[in-house]
Amino acid sequence: MTDRGRAAAADLDRRATDQVAEHIAGLTLDQRRTLAEATTVISTLMAPGPDRSVSVRGLEPGDRGWVVQRHGALYADEYGWDHSFERLVASIVADFDGMTSGGEAAWIADVDGARAGCIVCCRRDETTAQLRLLLVEPWARGLGVGHRLVDECIRFARDAGYDDVVLWTNDVLTAARRIYQTAGFELIDEESHRSFGHDLVGQHWRLDLRTHT
Repeated sequence: MTDRGRAAAADLDRRATDQVAEHIAGLTLDQRRTLAEATTVISTLMAPGPDRSVSVRGLEPGDRGWVVQRHGALYADEYGWDHSFERLVASIVADFDGMTSGGEAAWIADVDGARAGCIVCCRRDETTAQLRLLLVEPWARGLGVGHRLVDECIRFARDAGYDDVVLWTNDVLTAARRIYQTAGFELIDEESHRSFGHDLVGQHWRLDLRTHT
């Protein structure tokens, strides 16, 4: 490219940047976040790969509703589960006391600033924590999001003084089960049940923090 060509290209870049900035200036904070998330999802779908920034943070305003909505939509889409599952998730989120209790916490995983997953650590009893509501967005799978969230839950449970972490899942959730197994959870028992409009096999898993390193 000639010097004249480089100058023309730089001028076009500046104009494009100014035009985008002008459009964004009129957006609210929530609208900017929606735009940023949509941009991340589109770019990840179009060019998947490991070169994405994954971070884990605590809950912010609006995250609780997102957790409920994404669980309801994704499980209906991928497994055909009915509205009763979303109602269950809503009750778990409503009962979560992490903002005032030192023994409970919840996290959101962000990929390049877009919400990509979540997990909750609840108090089962004085010595036992319960891992709940692990979810990873389909577009973010393969980036290690699920492992990061589970590791964060385990770390918190250990630091909070729990002896064990337990969880309940269903055998159709094979990707989640692999994450639990990799983290050191062991299958305790199984039982058939009818829930969310389907015949399922529920599973109880347990991780002994006293022996897990």
